[in-house]
Amino acid sequence: MNVRIWPAPAKLNLMLHITGQREDGYHELQTVFQFIDFSDEMTFVLRDDDKIIRHCADFEVPESEDISVRAAILLRKNFLSKKPSSERLFGVDVSLKKNIPMGAGLGGGSSDAATTLVALNEMWQMNFSVDQLAEMGLFLGADVPVFVRGFAAFAEGIGEKLSPISPDEKWYFVLVPPVHVSTKEVFCHPQLTRDCSAIKLCDLSRHEWRNVCTPVVIESYPLVSQAIDIINNYSIACMSGTGASVFASFDTKAQADEVLQKIKENPVSESWFSFVAKGLNQSPLHRYIESQK
Repeated sequence: MNVRIWPAPAKLNLMLHITGQREDGYHELQTVFQFIDFSDEMTFVLRDDDKIIRHCADFEVPESEDISVRAAILLRKNFLSKKPSSERLFGVDVSLKKNIPMGAGLGGGSSDAATTLVALNEMWQMNFSVDQLAEMGLFLGADVPVFVRGFAAFAEGIGEKLSPISPDEKWYFVLVPPVHVSTKEVFCHPQLTRDCSAIKLCDLSRHEWRNVCTPVVIESYPLVSQAIDIINNYSIACMSGTGASVFASFDTKAQADEVLQKIKENPVSESWFSFVAKGLNQSPLHRYIESQK
């Protein structure tokens, strides 16, 4: 049997501003998402029963809490709510090769959920539209819709209002210190800047791009601060999302590879997870789907 390997790509937040906080506690954001060619790998094998079973080695998240499993269950639930008389069985074995570090601000979990929705929508022949899948994804996490839609975007709201953009597709060096940053902790921090002036999409290129979560994270997580200092020796360091990953952009792969080599020779950071990846304005997931047509 020929089993397809579906990519679940990482993303970078090239900027992140917070313009306010809603009554329900969620924050109003403005951010720029861009994909990179670094992905988790997922396979889906349909079963002849209704069990949804995850297979992943050395993964600390319990199966009942796994966002990929929750995505499959949500997809099935939405289909059966529209066709309750269906006698079809929707079981699947979900295998995940986890390459994207957890708690790094690279969107790995959200991407896994999006790939699950997109892949099983096709394999289970449910025919949900992209808009419907993105709406489902929002129930799983604010970043899931951008992975479902598959284009680099200027995002607003809690991250679900997406406008396509085409930032330069740079090469990125990414460094992930060995620490898991709590997104909830960052967004609850009293010193987090929550009153950035809103930027209009047409004015995006005229404003300074920054990540307002960075000061809070480096105060609470010294290793992230150290990672920023290390990268700043070679380029301008930026943090993705709420961290812990830190990145810098380069015009060529050779430049990024040179920094990667120097970081690996640094006694402080030689054992830290690091890689070089290409920025992409179309998701590798959607490139994969187009290649299969």
